[in-house]
Amino acid sequence: MTHPIDALFQVIADRRGEDPERSYTARLFERGTPTIARKVGEEAVETVVEALAGSKQTLTAESADLLYHLLVLWADGGIDPQDVWSELSRRAGTSGLDEKAGRSEKVGRSVKTASAKD
Repeated sequence: MTHPIDALFQVIADRRGEDPERSYTARLFERGTPTIARKVGEEAVETVVEALAGSKQTLTAESADLLYHLLVLWADGGIDPQDVWSELSRRAGTSGLDEKAGRSEKVGRSVKTASAKD
């Protein structure tokens, strides 16, 4: 049985290149990454607002909107849901604090390396 997120991702991927007058997803792809990313941000904020003040039903609806737009962003960036599932599996059993600290160290090294090239 296909997971609903995987099924939705396939529908989203299939909408790329379709008529933007007939498909909201195709319209997002046509407008590009900045528009898609902005929509993810908007939906994230709406989800947070509903988490703080809304009902379970509106939080559920906003969460679905956020997931949909995130999947569009993944498709736009060439990221398959399996890539994310693999990253989550890689992190399994690692303390969230340790994992975050490891990312911070990598970012610090990347910034120092980039600065050294300038």
